[in-house]
Amino acid sequence: MKTDNTYRKSNMELLRIVSMIMVLVVHIDGASLGLPEPYGHFNTLDSRSIWQLTVEAFAIIGVNCFTIISGYFGIRLRLRSCLSFIFQCLFYSVGIYTAISIAIPSFFSWEGWIESWLILSHNDLWYVPAYFGLMIISPVLNAGLESLTKKQYALVLTLFAFFNIWLGWVWNAQFNPTGYTIVQLIFVYMIGRYIRLYGCKKANAGRTLFTHRPIWIYIGGSILVLGTSIWMPSVKAFAYNSPAVLLSTIGLFLVFRNMEFTSRAVNIIAKSAFAVYLIHKNPLIWGNIIRPSVRYMWEHLSLPAFSVAAILLIIAIFMAAIIADGIRRQIYEICVNRFLRNTANSPK
Repeated sequence: MKTDNTYRKSNMELLRIVSMIMVLVVHIDGASLGLPEPYGHFNTLDSRSIWQLTVEAFAIIGVNCFTIISGYFGIRLRLRSCLSFIFQCLFYSVGIYTAISIAIPSFFSWEGWIESWLILSHNDLWYVPAYFGLMIISPVLNAGLESLTKKQYALVLTLFAFFNIWLGWVWNAQFNPTGYTIVQLIFVYMIGRYIRLYGCKKANAGRTLFTHRPIWIYIGGSILVLGTSIWMPSVKAFAYNSPAVLLSTIGLFLVFRNMEFTSRAVNIIAKSAFAVYLIHKNPLIWGNIIRPSVRYMWEHLSLPAFSVAAILLIIAIFMAAIIADGIRRQIYEICVNRFLRNTANSPK
């Protein structure tokens, strides 16, 4: 079976793109502006507060959806995949620091430049070391989960859900109080593998998005997230391991799983989805450009105008990532892939 960009099914690639758009939306909304904390006082919610909480509620699942895709297909740990992941992270971390240092020589310091290479230990992007850890243990996860019967897997997943939600989310246990940990990635990965191995058959394949029943799971879960955000702290309501957030995640994932289409353009754009995260959330880009710009627009534009400006910003970030990641892939092909092929083909 051919698996290039022409023939590969694009439903999950589109979800990858949508997930990263959601991540951008959450960073523009809550991470840049801060979220309202009504604590049950509805009279404190003006139109902007309602807008913020609603947008956050429907977009907060981006990280979970991005991870559940990995669980559904299964990470296959290889030296090449590890090198590709590390190279991509280094390309943007070191590249952005170096480019800014060339443009502003006074900015450069050897300490800062060296730290830009330490992407797993000196990095504000929590998802990078967490996902790399998930990659490392994926062979054990895959082998262990696939050796279980359906009943055993369901039991393990149920117990892990109790462990993760009751102890972590409800009681703020340090192993995973809000979902920004490798524990959360493992849990979501396990959900994705269960759906792949034992989940119900696809339904309504090929029909339009809103004919899929799971869309109502996503909408219902998001409304629950919105409801909880009115009564509890936002850090709790929008936690990745919140039951409502997890429900919404599964619903949207099933919507895209049930779709059937192929698009070369979608597959190409999806290749740069992770680059969007690495670029816009780089501390130098985020702290000095994106976050101040979002705050300025929020303070000086009407809500409709701000919404349009935010959409244009998201499009601009995606376009920049597509261009930059195309260059990155070419460099990786020359510097790494060619070396690996020559090493594999060299006489022993």
